[in-house]
Amino acid sequence: MITTDFLSGSPCWVDLGAPDTGAAADFYRSVLGWETESAGPDAGGYTFFKAAGRTVGAVGPLGEDDGRPAWTVYYSVPDAEATAAAVEKAGGTVRAAPVDVMGFGAMAQFSDPQGGMFAVWQPKSFPGFETADTHGALNWVELWTTDAAGARAFYTGVFGWSFEATELPGGGGTYTLLTPAGAPPERMHGGMMEMSAENLPLTGGDADWHPVFQVDDCAAATSAVEPAGGSVLMGPDDAPGVGRLSVCTDPAGADFVLLEPAPQ
Repeated sequence: MITTDFLSGSPCWVDLGAPDTGAAADFYRSVLGWETESAGPDAGGYTFFKAAGRTVGAVGPLGEDDGRPAWTVYYSVPDAEATAAAVEKAGGTVRAAPVDVMGFGAMAQFSDPQGGMFAVWQPKSFPGFETADTHGALNWVELWTTDAAGARAFYTGVFGWSFEATELPGGGGTYTLLTPAGAPPERMHGGMMEMSAENLPLTGGDADWHPVFQVDDCAAATSAVEPAGGSVLMGPDDAPGVGRLSVCTDPAGADFVLLEPAPQ
C-alpha cells in the first residue's frame, strides 16, 4: 500500500505534463473532483491538484520539446545524485540531472533501458503528496514493459526493490509486485507487466509508467471520462481480489487507471 511515510524507493509524488494545463485541470476536476492551487508566481504555471483539501499531485507545462503528455511517477530517495549514478550504472538514461527546486527538495528525471520514464525526489521541506489510498489519490503505480527481466534487473540496481511474481487468471501472463527494499509485503506499491511493443502505442513501444488513482465508484468516475473529452481504453472491469478498474486517457492522451478497490 502507498502511504505518506515515504520509504526510500516508494512513490512520493505524481505530476502531469500537459500542453494545456487549464484544460487538464478541468478534465480531472470532472473525473476525480480535484481542486487546484497555484504553486506560486515563480513556479512557471505549476499547479497543485487537491482531493478533499489535501495535495495529491500537480500539473505543469510539458517540460521537453518532444515530450508527450504523460504522468510522471516520482520515487523518494535520500540522495538524488547517488541515484543518478546508479541509473547510469544500471544502463538507464539521465534525462534531467538532479536540481534543487526552490529549496523544497531535489529532483531528477530518468529513463530505464526499455524507455520507461520516471523521476526521483530528495525531500527537504516538501516530502510529497499529503494523502494516498483514498478517493482521488494515488493508490498504485504500474509499469508496462517489453522486457520484465531487464526492468527487474535495472530497478534492483537503482532502488533495491523486492519482487514477487504472480500468474494472472486465465493465462493472462505474469504480474510482478513491487515493494521497497527491506519493506514488508503490505508495503507493495506497484506492479510490472510484460507486453509487446505493439501493445504500447501511446509510447511508440517504449515502457510506460502510469498512476492508478483510487475512486469510490469506478463506474461513475469512468462515465465522466468521455464527456470531459478523454477516452476509455478498457473497463470498467472486475479484477478478482483487486477491485473494479478502468484504463483511460485524458484529452491530451496521458494515460492513467481508475481503481475501486475490492472490499477488504
